[in-house]
Amino acid sequence: MLLGFNMLLWASQLTDEHFPLLEKLKAAGYDGAELPIFGGTPEEYAHVGRELKNLGLRATAVCVIPDKEHDCTSSDAKVRAAGLAHLKWAIDCLEAAGGELLCGPFYQPLAVFSGDPPTPEELAGIVEVHKEAARYAARAGIKMAIEPLNRFECYALNTAADAAEIVKRVDEPNYGYLYDTFHANIEEKDPVGVIAPTLAQINHVHTSENDRGTPGKGHVPWPETFKALKDGGYDGWYVIEAFGRALPGIAEATRVWRDFFPHTDEVYQFGHDFLREQWKKA
Repeated sequence: MLLGFNMLLWASQLTDEHFPLLEKLKAAGYDGAELPIFGGTPEEYAHVGRELKNLGLRATAVCVIPDKEHDCTSSDAKVRAAGLAHLKWAIDCLEAAGGELLCGPFYQPLAVFSGDPPTPEELAGIVEVHKEAARYAARAGIKMAIEPLNRFECYALNTAADAAEIVKRVDEPNYGYLYDTFHANIEEKDPVGVIAPTLAQINHVHTSENDRGTPGKGHVPWPETFKALKDGGYDGWYVIEAFGRALPGIAEATRVWRDFFPHTDEVYQFGHDFLREQWKKA
């Protein structure tokens, strides 16, 4: 088990001011940090990567599609090409940081809806762009994990089955999907039951409580979730993803307008201890 923490709780881009937080994560027992890649240059991420290396922390990263002009589902080839260029930029930034996996809903912009299910053409656009992106990432030794979101955030991919099918169609060894306990809690008839049938396509896991607060303080079925993943042989990254009100843009996107925990210290310390224990018991 590799345990990481998503830095979006504090920042949309890490700078020197956030380095003490990385020290706290290391002291708490984490194996790595998940870096938001929403802006910046490879040179800036190389600076962050040097600090991570100094602390003995590994890195994964999360990115999104910023707008309609970079939409991988677009019928316009120029827009899909822009989406691919955006993913290549994110991969370059992560490579500079010494990271190993890029995850996120990097197929369509958030909160954009057609009013209908995704069309075969839209899904084909995702496959086309992501196959090229996965090949580009492979040259840097980086994996990719596509993240299905709940229906209030996107419409192209909402379930494990949707994501697993895209992974099969992209058919690149470094490309899989991200199983997120928060989204599964909303969209799946059986959040734990979908793990076994799609386990071959899972290459990253977000451990996020049902209210986006501290893992272990809500009603996600943690023992069953860990047992299904562990019994299936998944022993990769488990990254805590929690959200607060510190970043207005992120709070707006995640619809956070109340506090889910008394202090961020609880999220990373209790979350770490709780999830390590769940893994041992599974």
